[in-house]
Amino acid sequence: MLLLPRSAPLDVGIPAQVFAPRHGLNYRAIPCAVEPGLQPGRDGLSFHVEAGLEAVATADTVIVPGFTDPTGPVDFRVLEALREAAFRGARIVSICTGAFALAAAGLLDGRRATTHWLQAATLARMYPKVTVDGRVLFVDEGQILTSAGVAAGIDVCLHLVRRDHGVQASNAIARILVAAPYRSGGQSQYVPRSIPEPLSDVFAATREWALAHLEEPLTVASMARHAGVSARTFGRRFVEDTGYTPMQWVLRARVDLARELLERTDLGIDQIAARVGVGTGANLRMHFQRILATSPSEYRKTFGGNLSQADSPPPALRSVGSAGWGHDNTSGD
Repeated sequence: MLLLPRSAPLDVGIPAQVFAPRHGLNYRAIPCAVEPGLQPGRDGLSFHVEAGLEAVATADTVIVPGFTDPTGPVDFRVLEALREAAFRGARIVSICTGAFALAAAGLLDGRRATTHWLQAATLARMYPKVTVDGRVLFVDEGQILTSAGVAAGIDVCLHLVRRDHGVQASNAIARILVAAPYRSGGQSQYVPRSIPEPLSDVFAATREWALAHLEEPLTVASMARHAGVSARTFGRRFVEDTGYTPMQWVLRARVDLARELLERTDLGIDQIAARVGVGTGANLRMHFQRILATSPSEYRKTFGGNLSQADSPPPALRSVGSAGWGHDNTSGD
């Protein structure tokens, strides 16, 4: 975790919590700065950092939290350290305005990226080679990931855990943090003010209902009936709320449930396909390839093996009314 002057305390605390050794995933989070010692933070808090930039030189993942003056100059030593880390293949991640440091180092040129929606226009203006999307929670470009402000840092960090260790591991950490197990990168950063809050609550209840009925033939009409609105209104408001159409969201929910079953059970591919509501094993393989760029069998080889638990999905997977699903962060299929 590379702290720049006046880093945001929550942006620093999020990866420290998610990648804490107590979760048993062999992560080791090391705060560092240009020089070891006391580092001024934002909002009246400071950090005592024991490591300098040598920590960046050996890190597998470098996370740059948000900081107070993103439009000002970034220490050339920081830029050089980021470039060298990227060159040797380290994963580079920004939270909130940390994206400005990545952009200053040239790491975002020709890529999609995001930052806090209040700063998105500024990032786009300062770095025209970067395709800035200020609407989404995070953008995964493979080696380089950028996230929106504050709480979106939780989302991108859990996304990294999912990439590294699978759904079960990320959901377990989310439960400890009392956070939503997963919000996809394509989900909107904030709900527009034009959506009445009670209706958003109704839609959250409908999403939770849909998660409990994934094996059934869900349609926009059936979900709209549950929400008590017209199908047209439901579809429009659903996209504004989640960044996905209702059926895109349902498909990702089904794929995510299939991932959970592949990790936790020895059920066959056809059995899992039926249980998650996609019909056949062939359909499941097609959706896995499109959304995850892998096959169910390969996914099981990578993340399976924990078959000692019951073969039904844990309650946490069924109770996230506001989450989005899928490894990718696009908003369309």
